[in-house]
Amino acid sequence: MDLRQMEYLLAVAEERHFTRAAELAGITQSGLSAAIRGLETELGTALFTRTTRRVELTEAGRALLPYARRMLTQAAGARDAVVKASHEVTGSLRIGAEQCLGFVDVAALLERFHRRYPRVETHFTQAGSQDLVAMTRSGDVDVAFVATTKHLGSLPHRTLGQESLVLLTPPEHPLAADAASGHEVPWEALEGADVIDFTPSWGMRDLNDDAFAAHGVHRHVRCTVNDVHTLLDLVTRRLGVAIVPRHVAAKPQAAPLRAMAMSPTTGLSWTVSVVSSAWDRVEAPSARLLELLTDAAAA
Repeated sequence: MDLRQMEYLLAVAEERHFTRAAELAGITQSGLSAAIRGLETELGTALFTRTTRRVELTEAGRALLPYARRMLTQAAGARDAVVKASHEVTGSLRIGAEQCLGFVDVAALLERFHRRYPRVETHFTQAGSQDLVAMTRSGDVDVAFVATTKHLGSLPHRTLGQESLVLLTPPEHPLAADAASGHEVPWEALEGADVIDFTPSWGMRDLNDDAFAAHGVHRHVRCTVNDVHTLLDLVTRRLGVAIVPRHVAAKPQAAPLRAMAMSPTTGLSWTVSVVSSAWDRVEAPSARLLELLTDAAAA
């Protein structure tokens, strides 16, 4: 058993889907599948049950899972201890992020950065992507995690991941039957619908505005929010429907709701990027944070 196999095991266990797990781990699906098969061969037992629609842990897989997490945590701690002992970094770091991005755990990243570089004073700002891009451009933020492809211009950035959009409705909504049948919902079906959406500075609001305009569909934004969990609560309380990135539909708070793919989806995807105006300042704390993004354990 090695750390890569443990990383892949966790990715499949969390995503319950080999394709999405491969995207999360930054490997081809065939490479991930081969690594899992090799681990199963080494242990002499199946770790997952596989169907055409879902992947589930076996009893053996569930038994291995906490040890896999412990191995990765210990390895990350060991690397941090070595870096801390050999590279004393000081200064300040200003980080910004939109909420619930899906491709980076910002809180975990901040925790690990602080553990590795305790003498760096860190400041964290949560805001909409449009505001964060402006703050990065003006120098008020060193590194920002955003969900937008607009207004980046010449700002150095790197895409962390992309995923499709889904429609969330209460279970008794007329469109909810499409969730059970697996049918996609045409944008025209949302003509005049009451919608729960984010404030204009959020990446998802920008994406929704463009999507509805591109399909010539008019919606009624009944509630505007600055929090993903408030959005899910309002949809659950039947105040409207919402279009969100697919990972939001997997949250426990979304369990009572129905999630359906939209059609067509051409050119529409939730794109998460890291943006920094100090990318080339190799000795700056911001560069050390960006280094952690390439560490699979940090991800």
